[in-house]
Amino acid sequence: MAGAAKNIIPLIVACSLFMESLDSTIIATALPTIAHSLDEDPLKLNLAITCYLLSLSIFIPLSGWMADRFGARAVFRAAIAVFCIGSICCGLSNTLSEFVASRMLQGMGGALMSPVGRFVMLRSVPKSELMRAMIIVTTPAMLGPVFGPPLGGLIVTYFSWRWIFFINVPIALIGIVLVTMFVDNLRDDNVRPLDLPGFLLTGFGLCGLVFGFEVAGRGGLSVTTVIAMMVAGAICLTLYVWHARRTAFPVIDLDLLKIPTFRIAVTGGTLTRIGIGALPFLLPLMLQLGFGYTPIESGLLTFASAAGAMLMRVTATPIIRAFGYRRTLVFNAFLTSALLGVNAFWTPTTPVVVIFAVLLFGGFFRSLQFSAVNTLGYSDVPIAMMSRATPFASMAQQLAMSIGVGIGALFLHLTLLMRHDAVLTAGDFMPAFIGVGLLSLVSLPLFLQLEPDAGASVIGGHRATAVEEENE
Repeated sequence: MAGAAKNIIPLIVACSLFMESLDSTIIATALPTIAHSLDEDPLKLNLAITCYLLSLSIFIPLSGWMADRFGARAVFRAAIAVFCIGSICCGLSNTLSEFVASRMLQGMGGALMSPVGRFVMLRSVPKSELMRAMIIVTTPAMLGPVFGPPLGGLIVTYFSWRWIFFINVPIALIGIVLVTMFVDNLRDDNVRPLDLPGFLLTGFGLCGLVFGFEVAGRGGLSVTTVIAMMVAGAICLTLYVWHARRTAFPVIDLDLLKIPTFRIAVTGGTLTRIGIGALPFLLPLMLQLGFGYTPIESGLLTFASAAGAMLMRVTATPIIRAFGYRRTLVFNAFLTSALLGVNAFWTPTTPVVVIFAVLLFGGFFRSLQFSAVNTLGYSDVPIAMMSRATPFASMAQQLAMSIGVGIGALFLHLTLLMRHDAVLTAGDFMPAFIGVGLLSLVSLPLFLQLEPDAGASVIGGHRATAVEEENE
């Protein structure tokens, strides 16, 4: 079973994350076609994306408690099944309300699938093998946003949009079988009681922030309403911090932030993801609306990022082992921010080969940054706290990506307001790319706080054995 855990479990988790990631991005290309089929305004279909993110945000904090209470295999298997049922319901939807409700059901499954899948992997794979396993897990999840747009375009052009959701069914069924065969029903013998007040506070807080950032600058709601939602969300999360310090078993364990590597990985990684999270939103708009590329041309060009990410997969471990987490993350934070900022200076006459090269290197270094942050965060977390660490990290990642999209949209709309125009041009993207690049750069001082031998239990070193034994 140990050999199977090392090789099969990361692949099972990777496939589930790929299914979720692909589904989250493939729908964007198909929204106009779906709207036409349902006889709805395409702008209203954004509600399907937003409600999916809201469902994720609400239920992610619950995943750790459910894994401890019912067992990781049972929850992971149920999460895949719920996601599959939600996908079927999406494909069968004939009205906007049915479609939105189905997307929320998908979000419930996705909220449990991602953190519980990571928990299964972290509990099944020795820390000395964590780097290799995390690379296996994160590669498909990173490829989803790259393959999603062109695949969505192909499906809606040559088939029915409903197949966007039906293709999840065979993947989910295979996943359920493999989880049943190879995943142990890991659970905590001393189950913590459910922190219902904390769950409600984090749910409402994340709803306010995620929904607020998602609709900010899109024109769907008034500025006052958006600000009110975000303020209410921030108040709820502030109240949760107060509540968590006074309860024995908080739904999101803030004591994890006392672990330096986890704290720096979460905070630094969040800032990095906010900047980079805007890229999948800004880049297609610039290429299509600013440069006149077709959706297919734009989607195919972004394959450069996938090529860079795949190249990184065979070099990440040697790089981090050679230079350590601190130097890798500090240098990479600067480089990824610079590569984001470079996008601001492209014009419609910029050679395709230049764009391809920047996207290739950007995909490489972004993937290296995420792999390093993901593995560093769990390097010093005791085994007993893993079920609490995974939802915490997943919640931060989800919030950061949503904020990134919102900030990117906000920059564009502020630029249009300053020009007193309503049509985007190529030059309107310069402030947005420079802004998110600078925001990503803010993570650099946080990574400078790392100790030189941070993450030794993951990449090897004189502390590796001692750290792993201590955390057993």
